[in-house]
Amino acid sequence: MFTIGDFARYGRVSARMLRHYDAVGLLPPDRTDPATGYRYYGAAQLARLNRIIALKDLGFTLQQVRAVLDEEVGPEELRGMLRLRRAELEAAMAAAAARLAQVEARLRSIESEGRMSVDDVVIKSVPAVRVAELTGVAAGYGPEDIGPVISPLYERLFPLLEEAGVRPTGPGIARYEDAPEGGGAIVVHAGVTVSAPVGPVGDTGVTVVELPPFEAATIVHRGSMDGILPTAQALARGIDASGYRSTGYAREINLECPEDRDKWVTELQEPVSRA
Repeated sequence: MFTIGDFARYGRVSARMLRHYDAVGLLPPDRTDPATGYRYYGAAQLARLNRIIALKDLGFTLQQVRAVLDEEVGPEELRGMLRLRRAELEAAMAAAAARLAQVEARLRSIESEGRMSVDDVVIKSVPAVRVAELTGVAAGYGPEDIGPVISPLYERLFPLLEEAGVRPTGPGIARYEDAPEGGGAIVVHAGVTVSAPVGPVGDTGVTVVELPPFEAATIVHRGSMDGILPTAQALARGIDASGYRSTGYAREINLECPEDRDKWVTELQEPVSRA
């Protein structure tokens, strides 16, 4: 038998935590001295303690932990609970990684202030182009808003075009505009260059549109779109230095899109006019 202090030491927990588990009926001691009130634990109870801590670390409440350990939850339900928790943890990790990428992008933008050459920005005429696209709405224009909307659109777009027998003839083109309802929402168009007739593509939800020619300030971004900020701000400085002004959101032309997003090559084409 172990005193509460020894049992806490072997279990790598605090004695206060063990008292709480006892109070809620989750891990009562093997024996309590009726004269002194001292708690004594058996070595076999370390197994239950380990399971309690593991389930807590997975995010289960103490009530859920007790139900699992007392076999009130069947194996299939437990598997479902674990799968759900795994999905929640994976989503949290992805969100944290995206936030980290945005912080790094801000740092790179700060570090490049005053050093990014305006020679990287080219003013050119962009010809008309025909694209097949799916459309969604993002809460804002930040990468954390655009990414979760545009990625699923592209994942749906190419299988739908293949089913409809429409073959891409050029790069992907993403474009943006303010949502009619305002409030900072952004309409996201995920498209790809095609030669199909203008109009709906069957009942797929895909629409082919003709984008008119325009004058654009352009710059090439290399890497994941999570790190677009320094390139976008370099484009803004180049537009200002060239005596132009922006007249809308930049298009994103997907020049190279390998599986490794850090090797992506994307041209930004921002519509401009003489200031």
